[in-house]
Amino acid sequence: MTISDTLRVAFVGDYPPRKCGIATFTHDLSSAVAGLANTECLVVPVDDIEEGYDYPLNVRFQIREQDRESYRRAADFLNFSNVDVVSLQHEFGIYGGPRGAHILSFLRDLRVPVVTTLHTVLPDPDKTLRRVMEQLLELSTRVVVMTRRSRATLLEQYQVPDEKIDLIVHGIPDRPFSDPNFYKDQFDLAGKHVGLTFGLLSPNKGIEVVLKALPEIVREVPSFVYLVLGATHPSLLRSEGETYRIGLERLAKELGIQKRVVFYNRFVELEELTNFIGATDLYITPYLNAAQAVSGTLAYSFGCGQAVISTPYWHAEELLADGRGVLTPFGDSAAIATETIALLQDEPRRHAMRKKAYLLGREMVWSHVAGLYSDSFGLARQSQSVTPKPLAIRTLDEQPLAHPKIRLDHVLRMTDSTGIFQHATFSLPNFQEGYCTDDNARALIFTVLMEDLGRDSIELHQAASSYAAFLNHAFDEGTGRFRNFMAFDRTWLEQNGSDDSQGRAVWALGVCAGRSRRRSFQSWSVQLFQRALPAPARTTSPRTWALALIGIHEYLRRLSGDRLVDQMRDTLTDKLIELYERSATDDWPWFESIASYASAKLSHALILSGKWSGNAKATKIGLDSLRWLAAKQVSPEGRFRPIGSNGFYRRGKPIAAYDQQPIEAHAMISAAIEAYNAEGDPFWIDQAQMAFDWFLCRNDLGQPLYDSATAGCHDGLQEGRVNENQGAESTLAFLMSLVEMEQLESSLAIVATPDATTATDENRDQEALRLVHAD
Repeated sequence: MTISDTLRVAFVGDYPPRKCGIATFTHDLSSAVAGLANTECLVVPVDDIEEGYDYPLNVRFQIREQDRESYRRAADFLNFSNVDVVSLQHEFGIYGGPRGAHILSFLRDLRVPVVTTLHTVLPDPDKTLRRVMEQLLELSTRVVVMTRRSRATLLEQYQVPDEKIDLIVHGIPDRPFSDPNFYKDQFDLAGKHVGLTFGLLSPNKGIEVVLKALPEIVREVPSFVYLVLGATHPSLLRSEGETYRIGLERLAKELGIQKRVVFYNRFVELEELTNFIGATDLYITPYLNAAQAVSGTLAYSFGCGQAVISTPYWHAEELLADGRGVLTPFGDSAAIATETIALLQDEPRRHAMRKKAYLLGREMVWSHVAGLYSDSFGLARQSQSVTPKPLAIRTLDEQPLAHPKIRLDHVLRMTDSTGIFQHATFSLPNFQEGYCTDDNARALIFTVLMEDLGRDSIELHQAASSYAAFLNHAFDEGTGRFRNFMAFDRTWLEQNGSDDSQGRAVWALGVCAGRSRRRSFQSWSVQLFQRALPAPARTTSPRTWALALIGIHEYLRRLSGDRLVDQMRDTLTDKLIELYERSATDDWPWFESIASYASAKLSHALILSGKWSGNAKATKIGLDSLRWLAAKQVSPEGRFRPIGSNGFYRRGKPIAAYDQQPIEAHAMISAAIEAYNAEGDPFWIDQAQMAFDWFLCRNDLGQPLYDSATAGCHDGLQEGRVNENQGAESTLAFLMSLVEMEQLESSLAIVATPDATTATDENRDQEALRLVHAD
């Protein structure tokens, strides 16, 4: 392979006008590299909003954060774009999929050498994150870290070869060493001592720790003013608004220091930022996380020659060593006050510190850093020239089947401020039939699963609030049960509710408690879950027990130490086991003398509870019964054929072929995924896919249940025709199935092997089982 004189580099990561530290870094690095001789650069950014951003002309392709296929298309684009090397910026939270796993799909399809810059290196990640990191490192030709600690972590904990790692510091703008008084006039700060913290605001930045130090500081240094520069982090702004900043402002008033604190609530560009830094006597980084591998704000301030006080996160420990700055313990306002006063009152020491920082900072300017990156790119390019990757050509069996896009059109059409309507006339909400707890519980579960998948939105959040409010209103404190049916005029049609609605409501509350990142939802759902939990055990309904068990598992994901909930799990598990042992025979391994509706939920609950509580008997019954049920729900042509609701399946009688209901397909998908999680048999992946394909024409009528025009799902297969109505139960069954299949494929993708010769499909599947639902 002949290497041309011109190096063509593609930068992948966030990019302005997106407002985040990685976007700024990608811009500054790509601009500096583009300034080198014989180098051309293009950018492929990641969009975290549906509409994307108004990018400059050097942006050639855009990746949609949560769209896995978008990553593959980006790889195809770069493979055919005559690119010599890709510079990938990796930070947790900027790529889609479980722990950012979608970027692995991009790397596997890419046939260009990759130099990955790791902005954070966690020493003790969870299982899923570790697997993502291990494969990211394996698929990268070279890896760049910015601190010696990060390098040591890669060597010791990830076993990355030393020769594959480049240590390149965070770049900074090249600014002259200057007197802060020169810049203070333009901010009306003449005669003041100025402290500064800048960057996107979020609770992990520790601003409140500095505010609590200010009363002591201003007593000793009355001229001190603290500037907090930066907008609230966009993701925090979308989820919680300005709650954090408002809390900081109230704290400042409570402390009586409001005249000593200035909040600049905006994202500033580089020129204005460096002027702010220039006007500073002291830069403070009170971050709360020790594993913060690198801080661009610290690098900028340090390199511009500012005295720095910081908590001892990794980057600060290295950069501020040998008298180049001051370290204080995490969360210690008194220590920050003491060190701030000492530095402001000792001008010779402060200026000596500034000079040390500035001199070391000359090795950090972007022009120098760009040269080091260019060397790394060259080494990666040479490595690839020895063993070039073939162009990716995938047959259908080597890639996951395409899924419909997750759309909310019909769910939102069926939802008003009260909740989701039960039924539809074709695709029109049927007001006459009103609402029910069952469907609002399903809808709430779906919204939290979407949040878990990273597909949250304002519209979905508003809808989730309606569903949660419905459940909250449905609960009757006097009976400890949920009412179920409500008329359109918001009057309850019964007072006690069905047994199924009790279990399904507990399931929804458990999902909220265990998965939602909204604090208000967590608090509300935990409290109502605890009050509602006793009711399912007082029923005689096995489906109610099963639904409640699934909810208990979800609740225990976050609150695993709750002994009362643990005891209820054991009680309900024993009830299902006892029911099975009374009914089951060799030719009828089932819980009752009839297999009726949502049957797979019974097996699902035992598999789940058995696996996570260590009850091997429960797990075995769950797996055995589900395998029997799967054999009964397949047509001679090998398609999924759910037991029909027009007669169900009684012992010794024929299986009812119709009406086939969407909830049966969803129940089988969920149970099959959990069965795969429990024993790793690829058979269960096939069962889940077969049940999902039932929605998409692979059924007895060869007609789709999912309506791509409305984004709703038909109410079932009747003999000779599809039920044209698109009610809430059916639509939510399809959408929840789609989300669960997306989650499964993302989990399987984490352990996909780049070289197909190194592992069989079965080995990959068995490795993947340990990651499905791992968190």
